[in-house]
Amino acid sequence: MAEIKNRFDFVYIFDVQDGNPNGDPDAGNLPRVDAETGMGLVTDVCLKRKVRNYVQMAKNLSDGYDIFIKEKAILNNLIDKAHEEDDVRNAPEAEKTLKARDVMCRTYFDVRAFGAVMSTGKNAGQVRGPIQLTFARSVDSVVTLEHSITRMAVATEKEAEKQKGDNRTMGRKATVPYGLYVCHGFVSANLARQTGFSEDDLNLFWEALKNMFDCDRSAARGLMSARKLIVFRHGSMLGNAPANDLFDRVKVKRTSSNVARAFSDYEVTIDTTNLPDGIQIEELI
Repeated sequence: MAEIKNRFDFVYIFDVQDGNPNGDPDAGNLPRVDAETGMGLVTDVCLKRKVRNYVQMAKNLSDGYDIFIKEKAILNNLIDKAHEEDDVRNAPEAEKTLKARDVMCRTYFDVRAFGAVMSTGKNAGQVRGPIQLTFARSVDSVVTLEHSITRMAVATEKEAEKQKGDNRTMGRKATVPYGLYVCHGFVSANLARQTGFSEDDLNLFWEALKNMFDCDRSAARGLMSARKLIVFRHGSMLGNAPANDLFDRVKVKRTSSNVARAFSDYEVTIDTTNLPDGIQIEELI
């Protein structure tokens, strides 16, 4: 399909219950928190990882939907492979990098969507992706809890002898009791034209945001759920209104006087009055 012709901005709202949505390896893998406000954070990199995982499962690495940044990938080997394509090998030397970049965009969904630096091996250039995400930030401050856990087993015979057969290992698990997170995203039609990001690709991305938590369950992450996906579609490639003005139309308010422990403790409203010309709002969740 042809590349997308319209700019999109979107608000993505998800929550976590009794889980760690995004551990910080520099803080003992505790949930990420804004130190000044106590608001929980989930990085854009974490969310893109889940999108990649969903696309990999949904498309099974089929033609045009391979994933460049995937588990155990050796990136330079993938870049070198692009240079083995006939249209790259047969291209003039000055055009090889551009041709290799085009092969990478056609082959890998995440390169078309998020961009990539591909100059670490045989040069395939750099690509700015049309989809960009902000950090997700919780609506209210979150409490980070650590729980002691027990494993009724040990790793070595030496440990068993030391415990006289008790075979018990203690550990720690960090969770957030509840957090509602808001992420903002942007889809550039101009950059989509450069990578070949199509309407089909965009629909797959929306599908991933709606379903990726259900396909990426983990005991460490607790119960994570996609709650709202609000999309602002512009009537032009460059856009019809500033993104921040559109995002301000989405309000998330806590309605319960108790400590929030469920999505039902919040209300999400969208101001649809006096929309700028050319702007359409779609609620995909």
